[in-house]
Amino acid sequence: MAPPSYSQFAAVQVQVQGEQIKPPHCGSAHLLDADEFRRQGHQVVDFIADYYARMDEYPVHPSVTPGFLRRQLPEEVPLRPEPGAFAAALRDVRDLMLPGMTHWQSPRHFAHFPASGSTVGALGEALTAGINVVPFTAATELEMVVVDWLGKALHLPESLLFCGGGGGTLLGTSCEAILSSRRSEAAGRGSATSSSTAPTRPTSPSPRPRASPASRATTAARSRRHLRAAMRADADAGLVPLFVCATVGTTQTTAVDPVRELCAVAAAHGAWVHVDAAYAGSALVCPELAHVMIAGAEAVDSFSMNAHKWLLANNDCCALWVRKPSLLVAALGTESEYILKDAAAEGGDVVDYKDWSVTLTRRFHALKL
Repeated sequence: MAPPSYSQFAAVQVQVQGEQIKPPHCGSAHLLDADEFRRQGHQVVDFIADYYARMDEYPVHPSVTPGFLRRQLPEEVPLRPEPGAFAAALRDVRDLMLPGMTHWQSPRHFAHFPASGSTVGALGEALTAGINVVPFTAATELEMVVVDWLGKALHLPESLLFCGGGGGTLLGTSCEAILSSRRSEAAGRGSATSSSTAPTRPTSPSPRPRASPASRATTAARSRRHLRAAMRADADAGLVPLFVCATVGTTQTTAVDPVRELCAVAAAHGAWVHVDAAYAGSALVCPELAHVMIAGAEAVDSFSMNAHKWLLANNDCCALWVRKPSLLVAALGTESEYILKDAAAEGGDVVDYKDWSVTLTRRFHALKL
């Protein structure tokens, strides 16, 4: 059965203390009309397909000045729709937006993270947007299955997967993943006030974040010697070294830190080790690279990578795995009565992902991945 259009709702009247209350007029009779959606949807798909076909005709980087778009658009929002407004909006996207954008999927775009999307990823995103749900029940189960699929494809140790007692989730960005793992470490120690040691880049407020020097001798990778000295100096000063962020593929140099060596240094202080593989993590699908790039990953506490870099999942899609999911829940969980809960999680076979990240309302990333 097709979803009802607004015109069907418009006939509904409510009796309140003898008065008839009508729904507010919204100016459109097609908010949820299946036939109108089908007609407009065909236009959008054709538009995107045409864009893919002639993407190389656009300059990769626009030659526009700030304010160019604002000067060409109305200063006030239209009060009511005009005939053909949807087609006109698509023309504005084609004639105004596209010439003023950097085209990341262009075959001539070589900076940052090129070729990071796919047509199937876009269609998966369209399905997600059309269904438009908070991902409970079946959506949660799909996420659990997909993160294990992905973890196996990346040759991650089983201890990070649901099938091995760990588990994973899909977030927006690696910044969310690192922040969540840092909070989890604090929960594991029963304190959120200890100092942190050696993150590659500051990712959240912390008493004393410290950047450990890289070594030219190891192609700009983290130096085990420098990390050991920094952690020892902090401990001697009465601080508690508690978090190490190793990097697999830094954005600036694609350097790969020696994960096994850094884990050994961190273990002497009981520090949490997170591997940020946002950039190069996708390359782990290649067996000949996986065991070289993350040798020693069986000792890490958490691992994250961005599937929207190289792995053809459209923005945004970051996967995070942890060895002890209970610490994520301890750090980020909430039991407030007004928060929607996944009833399926009460049986223990399905997780309640709202307790696995900083945000409560979550996007449904699993379908496109």
